[in-house]
Amino acid sequence: MKFLSLRRTGLAISLSFAALSAAAPAHADLNKIRQAGILKVAVYNDFAPFSENNAGIDIDLAEALTKKLGLKMSLLPFPAGENLNDDLRNMVWKGHYLGYGPADLLMHVPVDRRLAADNDKVEIFAPYYRETVRLVRNGKAIPDFDNMDALSGKKIGVEKISISAMVLLGEQNGRFRDDIKIYPTPIEALQDLKAGKLDAVLANQSEIESVFKGDTSFPVSPVSFQRLPQKGWAVGMAVKKNEPELARLLQTATDELVASGEMAKIFAKYGVHVVTP
Repeated sequence: MKFLSLRRTGLAISLSFAALSAAAPAHADLNKIRQAGILKVAVYNDFAPFSENNAGIDIDLAEALTKKLGLKMSLLPFPAGENLNDDLRNMVWKGHYLGYGPADLLMHVPVDRRLAADNDKVEIFAPYYRETVRLVRNGKAIPDFDNMDALSGKKIGVEKISISAMVLLGEQNGRFRDDIKIYPTPIEALQDLKAGKLDAVLANQSEIESVFKGDTSFPVSPVSFQRLPQKGWAVGMAVKKNEPELARLLQTATDELVASGEMAKIFAKYGVHVVTP
């Protein structure tokens, strides 16, 4: 099994890659960071509401963390690889063969034991959000939703190569395949739902909230799929394994943002309710 890229699935399931040859001295990168006064932060491209066009929850959060460390942020947006191991290798501990990366910090990494075990060159820590997959529907087209039967014959949107598409296309031996419309991004699907072109969309809770912002005309419901964890998955951050002091400082800064209410304000700016992991 593979840990597909977070951008592609939102879930963790992985295949480890080659090990880094010689480990650098502990705190070497942290000393360089302090001398330069800059923290390089990697975020996913086209990943609204967390990071898109140099704006989003992850970017604001990274900037708040960087300020707490007394540093300036240098943003490194990047396209997701085929799986999360690619992203961790390219953006955390080695760098991409095309020449970009690694960063000092990677945002939005699933906090998962299997993923951590398969990637022993990184430290995954500081969970700051719990994501879930939800169904949002046009309340007039689908007044009630008790189970998947309510979607029979309805037009449903999902993002291509996503966990939502995977579970819905396979549900009940492909019963809903002919009713599904595939979109390049979940935001496009949600916007079409809002415009009346769809009856429902299966997407991440954060994506739904960022588009509808509590509009009661579009009710949101939990959904049950055999391959989908009902409690969702926690996301956090990653740094090099040999930088425990950097991880400790960032964990402390994250805790302070939560305690002060600033974390909730960052999420609220994009219409998303922060969900404690």
